[in-house]
Amino acid sequence: MSDGDEHDDGDGHDGSDSHSAGDGHGDGSHDDHGSGDPHREEFHEDPVGHTRATADMTVGQLVEGYGDAGIGAAAVNEAGDVLAEMFANDDCTVFLSLAGAMVPAGMRRIVSDLIRDGYVDALVTTGANLTHDAIEAIGGKHHHGRTHDPEKSLREHDEGLRDEGVDRIYNVYLPQEHFAAFEGHLREEVFPALEADPDAEGDDSVSIADLARELGRANASVNERDDVSEDPGVAAAAYDCDVPVYCPAVQDSVLGLQAWMYAQTADFTLDALADMTELTDLAFDADDAGCLLVGGGVPKNFTLQTMLVTPRAYDYAVQITMDPEATGGLSGATLEEARSWGKLEKDARNASVYGDATVMLPMLVAAARERAE
Repeated sequence: MSDGDEHDDGDGHDGSDSHSAGDGHGDGSHDDHGSGDPHREEFHEDPVGHTRATADMTVGQLVEGYGDAGIGAAAVNEAGDVLAEMFANDDCTVFLSLAGAMVPAGMRRIVSDLIRDGYVDALVTTGANLTHDAIEAIGGKHHHGRTHDPEKSLREHDEGLRDEGVDRIYNVYLPQEHFAAFEGHLREEVFPALEADPDAEGDDSVSIADLARELGRANASVNERDDVSEDPGVAAAAYDCDVPVYCPAVQDSVLGLQAWMYAQTADFTLDALADMTELTDLAFDADDAGCLLVGGGVPKNFTLQTMLVTPRAYDYAVQITMDPEATGGLSGATLEEARSWGKLEKDARNASVYGDATVMLPMLVAAARERAE
């Protein structure tokens, strides 16, 4: 066979013209499978990069590097960016919502430092966190434990802890005698100072914020008096810095339970609605408003719903949660959903991080403070 003469007669077998223009495959009608570029509105060229982790980098540099990556890393980067902008904005009133076992888990100092360093203007938290905060302020300690004993059933493990007088919070232990010390602290140092003389209208009630303020004062006083090695804590920091602490579900805690018991024999009543005016005034007067939502539950909703009775909404919002949105529960509800209620401004900067708050909160706070400072 001579060179190049086998398929040169134009009989349709020459590969050079078997898909010539006009045959239905080269006119761009299926250019997503052909050589032409498809029309793309959603896609914008922004290649994923690769995060580095080196021995000499700061937490802020690590979180900034997350911005090159995708999936959860990208969300952490965005949250760190929003939080940093919120902290750096001197005109922004910052609300911190704190749910979950954050104090027993060792997050207490992060929160008290944020308050003392001027990053928080109002704290909304649980009675449980205030209870455990006070326990440490007056000398008690939480201890490392374990979720189970491999040689026992789960039930046997916790039955054994009960017999030993030890309460378990996942992998944290707390001896019950610390609760007894806390109850004594309330009855000796806190509640008596709150027994109010009836005013002209015969009202002898106090607000929950007043209770939290007095708790902070007593915690700081006993901590210093008894030379307790541990930091005086969250409520003490709030008292010292005149930062209000709101605890809308205080009844759902040992603190609330003890307040109720004390009220049975004393002129002492908590007014659950008294804080609403003070809290909404704070939101109403804010030039800009931002919230950091750690966990969900009552503190999250109480913080967000505040904006429903003001002419404004949050300009910044960051939430850390492990709850899914598909259940319809508030704890997992997205911040986009909150926007539909008018709790966030339409143009608000917001980000959500899905993960353990004991891991995510220190990382985000460290990164945001590094940038803000």
